[in-house]
Amino acid sequence: MDFIFFIPFVLILILIILYIIQFREQKRIREQIFELANNTLELTPQEFLEMRNRSFGGKGKPLYSNKYNFSGVYILHNKSKNLFYVGQGKQVLNRVNTHFIGRGNGDVYADYKYGDQWTIKMIALENSGFNTLNDLERYAIETYDSYRNGYNKTRGNK
Repeated sequence: MDFIFFIPFVLILILIILYIIQFREQKRIREQIFELANNTLELTPQEFLEMRNRSFGGKGKPLYSNKYNFSGVYILHNKSKNLFYVGQGKQVLNRVNTHFIGRGNGDVYADYKYGDQWTIKMIALENSGFNTLNDLERYAIETYDSYRNGYNKTRGNK
């Protein structure tokens, strides 16, 4: 008879332990994203565009950014409104560029053109500790809460 009363207690204890484990894992990932983002160079759009358009010179004037493009995620921060946009790309420099020349997220571009202050951070997938761009992007979006308080308005392929 005492055993029947013990089962709910054990189940509640197991649920509490699982919740604590999940919470700790989410915290670890959030800290990892912040650490990755804080160890990267932060640029304004003007600095980014200037850097991106520098060339080696010579025939055809190849751009530095074409040689040093990388796979990863980028975090666009509208400092004027404290909103974030997180995206990914196999060529991050190209993807970031699209947002500031009017071919990316329309809301980001509109706020940029209307004079809001922005910063850009980029995180390479290589050596990030994540296996895929989707994982890295998903956790960065969660970390910066850019669905509820940002420009990422859809989840998945919507």
